[in-house]
Amino acid sequence: MRNLRAPGWAVLIALPLVLRAAPLRTVADFQALAAPFKSEIRVPPFETTPDQIKASAAAAMAAGDAAIDRIARQDLAAATFESTFVALDALEADAGMVENRIGFIQQTSTRKEVRDAADEAGKRLQQWDIGVGYREDLYAALKAVAARRPALTGEDQRLFDFTLRDYRREGFELPAAARKEVEALFKELSPLETDFETNIVNTRVAPVFTRAELAGVPDSFLGSPGIKTGDDAYTILVSVTPQRQMVEQNCSVAATRRKVSVAEFHLAQAVNVPLLNRIVAIRAEIARKLGYASWDDYKTEVKMAKNGATATKFIEDLVRGIQPKFDAELAEMRALKVSDTGDPKAQIDFADWRYYQNQLVKTKYTVDSEALRVYFPYENVLRGMFAIYQSIFGLKFEQLEPPYAWADGVTLWGVTDAKTGEPMGLFYLDMFPREGKYNHFAEFPIQEGHVQPGGPYLRPTVALLCNFPQPANGAPALLNHQEVTTLFHEFGHAMHAILTRAHRFRFAGTNVPRDFVEAPSQMLENWTYDKSVLDTFAADYRDPTKKIPAETLGRLQEVRLATIGVFYRRQLSFALLDLRLHGPRPALAPVDSQAESNKVIADVFFPLPDDTAFVAYFGHLVGYDAGYYGYAWADSIAADMATVFKAAPDGFLDRGAGMRMRQEIYSQGDSRDVSVSIEDFLGRPRSIGPFLKKLGIQ
Repeated sequence: MRNLRAPGWAVLIALPLVLRAAPLRTVADFQALAAPFKSEIRVPPFETTPDQIKASAAAAMAAGDAAIDRIARQDLAAATFESTFVALDALEADAGMVENRIGFIQQTSTRKEVRDAADEAGKRLQQWDIGVGYREDLYAALKAVAARRPALTGEDQRLFDFTLRDYRREGFELPAAARKEVEALFKELSPLETDFETNIVNTRVAPVFTRAELAGVPDSFLGSPGIKTGDDAYTILVSVTPQRQMVEQNCSVAATRRKVSVAEFHLAQAVNVPLLNRIVAIRAEIARKLGYASWDDYKTEVKMAKNGATATKFIEDLVRGIQPKFDAELAEMRALKVSDTGDPKAQIDFADWRYYQNQLVKTKYTVDSEALRVYFPYENVLRGMFAIYQSIFGLKFEQLEPPYAWADGVTLWGVTDAKTGEPMGLFYLDMFPREGKYNHFAEFPIQEGHVQPGGPYLRPTVALLCNFPQPANGAPALLNHQEVTTLFHEFGHAMHAILTRAHRFRFAGTNVPRDFVEAPSQMLENWTYDKSVLDTFAADYRDPTKKIPAETLGRLQEVRLATIGVFYRRQLSFALLDLRLHGPRPALAPVDSQAESNKVIADVFFPLPDDTAFVAYFGHLVGYDAGYYGYAWADSIAADMATVFKAAPDGFLDRGAGMRMRQEIYSQGDSRDVSVSIEDFLGRPRSIGPFLKKLGIQ
């Protein structure tokens, strides 16, 4: 156990944290602090009506067209890197902020007509954005400067190279007619992808159960807002992950678990399977026309993996490597089901695994995940996480008066450097579920950091959208351990975005290769398994003198390893189905995304009912398409990075290691190759050894 009087600990608990200062400072106050640092802090004006959204989108496109005209119509003989490549990056930053904000409104507004308007405006902006990429006169201006081979270094050379690479990837080395075909395909693809995501957000399936049908589900959950909807009626929102998993993990009635699981696999099926079939077909056609063997080759070219074959081999090797661990875990769970049912032939299936995994944890490791909730009141967890991240990254968080909040309970926070007082950025918290809101857990960029042409550095503004349990029955909002881990993870993305020092928009914050972006946040998940960390905030809300016993935490750590085979085989099945959907396929061959995906899941994890379609609700297929492998890829890097903290004098609370991470990882973004950033942080070449050890693979 760590000595609680150690100097590092004293610094940690002494850091200021203002949760409800009265009166709160304003964003304008915060901006006054930023001015001496040649930085700008601002919150964009959020549109609140359909007309405002439509007008903002139109204004952004008009401003973008004017900026493009200025670049394209200048005297090309006198054009410079600044007047072309840098001006284009600034244009993309301005337009990107409007797209980010409108997309964010679509995921958060409490009014359906506003969400619908944002959906339509987002489609128009995406179509316009694609058109910008095919402006011949804009490309001519860039080529004119490129032909003179400007002397560039560092981030500017990277911007030069990446911009020209983008144009090659959009087909500018193809004949004009072929390029037009690619442009048309991209324009067809974009609204289909938006519709796919929108259908997921709008899907609502809410079966009603009796109390007897929900045997084993905690009363604390069943009494929470919106669940108890009648004298003996309990409504479960299958489309809200925490509600669905609460039943799948705890309900002892197999028929109820099966009903909830089958409902999950039917979510958005009717509308999204046909959409996905067309999306996959268009992606394959685009890749072929651009000279790639497959969409996964096209998408991974700009990532660490570099090609689809490397990504696929990485996942397939892990599938094989973890097979013995997976088999051993299934055997233990099957024994529990045999005992429960009296059927010696009982097998674990798609509707059983969460429940029997939870039972295994309770029986073999005597860890009741629901009982642990009393140690994790939401407010205490938030305070504790804030204090830790302030300490190790050298920061101060302060609650501000939001100039606008889109829903009740939304809060705004300012981040400053603890040593210099420099404002670093802003983050919003929107932490509880409501109708029409994004229904998982994620960090969303609202405006991304970059140097404005001729002006100050615009510091980032981001938001966390989460769906944690709400207070119920006189108790505070209580999180389970996995939800605490999720909070640490997602807030890590906020830190990555806010602490950027990259000058150019395209390299700032989390704008890094998709197979690396999760690594820093995955590394931070280790914090929630460390007693020194948990003892800073985890206490029984009924008696704050009671901390999580060391033996309980030890068993929790054992559980993490004991069930990692099941966890990873599920993740690997998603990664592999994504790569298979986007791998080589014959030209014009029909796509059956439902059958193809279900086969992969059956081969790697558990068979699903034939008439269901997990992929219809798999939102990662837009945005992370041919990229879900990146979670495991990044986790292998995260496990390696965690060794730096494990070896540090104060472990996961070590300020030296934290500041090193801030400097070498967070501040760099993609302004240099992330492989360089990783190795500079590690102080040595990368190793997959810590990850294989974590998985139990020798």
